[in-house]
Amino acid sequence: MKVILKADIKGVGKKDEVINASDGYARNFLFPKNLAVEANKENMAKLKAKQDSAKYQKNQEKEDAMKTADKLSKILLKMKVKSGENGKIFGGVSSKDIAQELSKQYQIEVDKKKIDTKETIKTLGVHNIEIKLFEGVVGKLRIDVISE
Repeated sequence: MKVILKADIKGVGKKDEVINASDGYARNFLFPKNLAVEANKENMAKLKAKQDSAKYQKNQEKEDAMKTADKLSKILLKMKVKSGENGKIFGGVSSKDIAQELSKQYQIEVDKKKIDTKETIKTLGVHNIEIKLFEGVVGKLRIDVISE
């Protein structure tokens, strides 16, 4: 019997997957515990609509990420920090600082976890960093760290 899983079941399948299950397993275990529904026309149509909606949503998010990446490539973010005599910064510029400055200066919201600084920026000058916006979409941002 073909059934559509409503939840991940170890050793059987993942949520929204159509599988072949024995009649007894489906009727005595999966259906009573509300882990699956029968794969009839109505339920298959609901599953297809749900998958199409998720695909559309993902495409919209990717499109937004590409627009943001394009904006980021044109930006030179200026960050003022306190520094010593030979260009050393007191503390450093972290991904949290970068996210806050982007929000403040350009109204672009980026999660600090997606900003890929290999380590904290500790020198003055222009630095290139990458921001992972979406699967396969990476924005490049230039930061000019200047002394106050």
